[in-house]
Amino acid sequence: MRPFLLLSTRAEDEAADGEHAAFLRCTGLAPEQLRQVRMEAAPLPELRLDDFSGVFLGGGPFNSSDPASSKSPVQRRVERELDGLLDEVVERDLPFFGACYGVGTLGVHQGAVVDRTFAEPVSAVPVTLTPAGAEDPLLAGVPEQFDAFVGHKEACRTLPPSAVLLASSPACPVQMFRVGRNVYATQFHPELDVAGIVTRVRVYQHAGYFPAAELDELVATLTAAVVTEPGRMLATFVSRYG
Repeated sequence: MRPFLLLSTRAEDEAADGEHAAFLRCTGLAPEQLRQVRMEAAPLPELRLDDFSGVFLGGGPFNSSDPASSKSPVQRRVERELDGLLDEVVERDLPFFGACYGVGTLGVHQGAVVDRTFAEPVSAVPVTLTPAGAEDPLLAGVPEQFDAFVGHKEACRTLPPSAVLLASSPACPVQMFRVGRNVYATQFHPELDVAGIVTRVRVYQHAGYFPAAELDELVATLTAAVVTEPGRMLATFVSRYG
């Protein structure tokens, strides 16, 4: 089997390493089967996408909808590189799964309006499949409604014209969509379990997702959440395309 590629944008080692470990846990891949490239650390190396079974794009601190003048040189470089990669992914309908930051990146690439209208605080929220989602092979075996971890400052306000809506939540209409047959993105984090989200909030407690003074209260709330289903779609992605 060809390996899968995980593109990360997290500058913090603990968060980047935890993201890699989370994708390994959910997909069942061995470490040598999931090549991680940390895009924030250096320019994207030359990649031949035919060398990979599929591409994952993890979450991160960048917001696609921020004014260009406020974006760091690193963010602007990462966005340019992802835009070029997505040109090939979408044109060839290559297996792709973007989580959280993936919705904004793929959404912008495909003409969605991405802004702060439907931001969600760090929490577990009920996600409901659309009729198209219930029929999508990537979501086989996933209940019509399930809880998933979210925490984002921006979201798709409109669905890309090229996309099929697969899932929504009460506060965020676009939780998951598909472009073509094989290109997917979620606003929620399918890779995160309770331990993973607790690590994330500790790493990003000063990043503006929640008042830092409320960390302990938030951790207690997250620890009580029951999130069991989202990771299944990552395992299905690997079984379909591996």
